[in-house]
Amino acid sequence: MNLTLRVWRQKNAKTAGQFVTYQARDISSEMSFLEMLDVVNEELIKSGEEQIAFDHDCREGICGSCGLVINGTPHGPLAATTSCQLHMRFFKDGDTITIEPWRAAPFPVIKDLVVDRTAFDRIIQAGGYVSVSTGGAPDGNAVSIPKDDADKAMDAAQCIGCGACVAACKNASAMLFVSAKISHLGLLPQGKVEADHRVLNMVAQMDEEGFGNCTNTGSCEAACPKEITLDNIARMNRSYAKAIFKSKLS
Repeated sequence: MNLTLRVWRQKNAKTAGQFVTYQARDISSEMSFLEMLDVVNEELIKSGEEQIAFDHDCREGICGSCGLVINGTPHGPLAATTSCQLHMRFFKDGDTITIEPWRAAPFPVIKDLVVDRTAFDRIIQAGGYVSVSTGGAPDGNAVSIPKDDADKAMDAAQCIGCGACVAACKNASAMLFVSAKISHLGLLPQGKVEADHRVLNMVAQMDEEGFGNCTNTGSCEAACPKEITLDNIARMNRSYAKAIFKSKLS
């Protein structure tokens, strides 16, 4: 198939960017979206042009590096699918495809389609861990955990930190990401010891990074490739209110 690509090109965060049109020719319907971009880059190199910069790593839908806004939708038109797992058979010959980076102030553009997502790393560093002694793996497995809690924790732990929730939100809110990280630790006995400290610090860091507020439109949930639900945001809000109340009593 032959496609027309409108790709966002930007040298760095301090320079203005613009859409540049490229032709993608003889693209196999069995290629992944990133493989298609590889083919386009090979042609650009042959013609002496600078190749398109984009993030990728595992290309297996696990790492979350491949954050692209494809035709206005983070990761593209398929639900619960990362950009690297999106295949060209879902497009038609002659289509025009617009490709952009995440659009959020806390995710400044590094180059072209690559954005700096270290704001997420700093949120994790603020409290997304368990530092108390929990023993080895056998000790952890010996602790009885209700199946409902274990299931919810595992569902939240699937978050790959790609940032699609931020890109989809009109406020560039990181609430879905932060709540998933808080939930998957806070639901388990090993994580309850530091639950108050965790939620207070991670929310404070999220605000410091400049992410917007949640207005419950659900766009984050719809864009999430791992189908993290809004239930986690509700759980985080309850935990945050409880932690604030307890801090005022102490």
